[in-house]
Amino acid sequence: MNIQRLSHIGICVSDLQRSVTFYREALGFAELSRLQVEGEQSETLLEIRGGKLEAVYLERDDTRIELLYYPEAGVIDIDPPPPMNRVGLSHLSMRVADIDQAVRDVETAGGHLMGHTRVDNAKWGTHAAFVTDPDGLRIELLQAPGDPGALPGS
Repeated sequence: MNIQRLSHIGICVSDLQRSVTFYREALGFAELSRLQVEGEQSETLLEIRGGKLEAVYLERDDTRIELLYYPEAGVIDIDPPPPMNRVGLSHLSMRVADIDQAVRDVETAGGHLMGHTRVDNAKWGTHAAFVTDPDGLRIELLQAPGDPGALPGS
C-alpha cells in the first residue's frame, strides 16, 4: 500500500484562538505547529476564492487535528450540530475518567453539553454524553471501567 500513515483530521472553525483554547483546555490537546498559506495554489487546492488559510496543528494520544480558519473567505455555518446519520465526519470521541468533570471543563472552555444525550448505565458502570465544541462539532464523552485505550464494545 502506498499510504504511509494518517496525517491529521481537519476541522474548520469560526474563531481560531477560541478553538485552540477549547481543544487545549477542555480536551487536553497540545499545540504542535502553525501554518499560514495563501495565493493561487492555495485557492486551487482548497477550492476557496480568497483562500488565505491559518491553521493550527494539535495532538493528543498520537492523534493530530488541524484547526482551519479562513480570515478572508470566512466560514459557511450550518445549524449545528448536524444529525449523527449525516454523511461525513459525525464526531470525535474521548474516554474520560469523570464525565461530570469533563462536562464542566468543556463548558468552561466554551463548549456545550447536549443534555438530552446523557446516558448512565449502572449495570455496566458506563456514562456517556455528547458535547459540542464552540462551533457545534459533536464530541462524545465516554466514562467506562477498564482500559482507556479499549474501543467501546470490545
